[in-house]
Amino acid sequence: MTERGGDRLLTVDAGTGSVRAILFDAEFRQLGAASREYSHPPLPACPGGQEFETDANRERIDGCIREVLAGTDPRRVAAVSATSMREGMVLYDRSGAAIWACPNSDSRAPRESAELIAEGAAERIYELGGDWIAITAPPRLRWLRRHEPELFDRVRHMTMLSDWILYRLSGELVTEPTIGSSSGMFDLRRRTWSDEIVELCKLDPAVLPPVVEPGTAVGGVSADAAAATGLAEGTPVVAGGADTQLGLLGLGITSPGRVTVLGGTFWQTTLLLDEPTVDPAGRLRTLCHVGAERWMIEGIGFWCGLTMRWLRDGFCAEEKRRAAADGASAYALMEELAAAVPPGAHGVTGIFSDLMNVKRWIHAAPALIGFDVTSPETSGKAECIRAVEEGAAYVVRGHLEMLEAIMGRKVERITFTSGAAQGALWPRILADVTGRVVEIPVVKESTSLGAAMCAAVGGGLRPDLATAARALPGIERELEPDPEAATAYTGLYEGWLELYRHSLDAVERGLTKPLWRAAGT
Repeated sequence: MTERGGDRLLTVDAGTGSVRAILFDAEFRQLGAASREYSHPPLPACPGGQEFETDANRERIDGCIREVLAGTDPRRVAAVSATSMREGMVLYDRSGAAIWACPNSDSRAPRESAELIAEGAAERIYELGGDWIAITAPPRLRWLRRHEPELFDRVRHMTMLSDWILYRLSGELVTEPTIGSSSGMFDLRRRTWSDEIVELCKLDPAVLPPVVEPGTAVGGVSADAAAATGLAEGTPVVAGGADTQLGLLGLGITSPGRVTVLGGTFWQTTLLLDEPTVDPAGRLRTLCHVGAERWMIEGIGFWCGLTMRWLRDGFCAEEKRRAAADGASAYALMEELAAAVPPGAHGVTGIFSDLMNVKRWIHAAPALIGFDVTSPETSGKAECIRAVEEGAAYVVRGHLEMLEAIMGRKVERITFTSGAAQGALWPRILADVTGRVVEIPVVKESTSLGAAMCAAVGGGLRPDLATAARALPGIERELEPDPEAATAYTGLYEGWLELYRHSLDAVERGLTKPLWRAAGT
């Protein structure tokens, strides 16, 4: 066993598009990072199904930990914690082996979702748990009972993905409210598993792990995990949480009323609540936040960050080559091109994400619209890059308007964090499109920072999360909306909304296929 005398904190973050390990010091300064990109293979025999590859992704996680610990005495690590995408889940057999796992975007169960809707169970689950059944556990478990009954009969444990990381490190099966509530099987008000929903799923309650609070030490790094990762055996393993909620914690956001945009693979526009408010219009979803009397309501923009990665890999080979040669970021070079393009991208419009409507969640076929083929100098790569960034900001504006309707007041300031906040152009576009002041925090990897705060509490370096939050770095810069650009974007946003509605109509009429359609929609 290690002594609780370390002064380093290690976090593991399994996001939608990559996994990363980050090392912090006791004052939450980032010391090192390692990451691996991944994808989740579709299942040809299972339309909409996607696999989370536990064996391959465990190796990626182990590799990230070994890389970030290189040159560091592992005994200096006071504790390790984890965070992950929501909704992804893992099932285990009697021996504790993972026998089935899926990421957040798995939507294999449209028939089962339709049944739950017809039975009235979907509405009840939304009322109790705050999330529609589109990509949550109830329809997936019903699908397994129907299509893989022998596997379903072998299930003895179930966790979410960040819980799986803790289990791989310590051998302990637990969950906590932020990630647990993304299962669709929680009672929001009680912040624990819903007896009613568990019974509806025909699941033995013993399958579900105990619920602890973020920051709780759940065990120590096992001998096997120590050998695989380079961590010292016995290093405290601490409950972390869901990526979005820990992203808010990593910004010190624990008070109601704050609006934050987390710009990763998916973009979450979030509002913190002091009561479990469920959207009466059935568009947004509500989950538990960190703290006994805190919840979070959010709108999600699918694939915003992934679209930029697609653009980088499909069209920006020269920027990637220059970045590799100069030790720079390809995204920074892409933004340099787009910064020279005015608002509206010379008429090129990007529709790559959707306005959230959890009861009718369809991700329209992606499109870049408005090229002038007679003018390649104004309809080229730079315009496409800007159009993609503007499209993401339009989605935030739409979700912001939904949140303001629930709040009954206008939001004046937005905090912008995660990968997209590291750029120079995207924050500027966000300020101008929304017409709000955009705050950029010092630490952009706020999700991992939130996990580090949990590790600090569980590792004995901080007495509680509120105290840890007071030690956080503050805001790096603020961006006021440019009045001229904000005025232009008001009209451009209305035009984008019209094109977006037409893209959904094309899907409904069968003229084009959606990139993604939630189960049951």
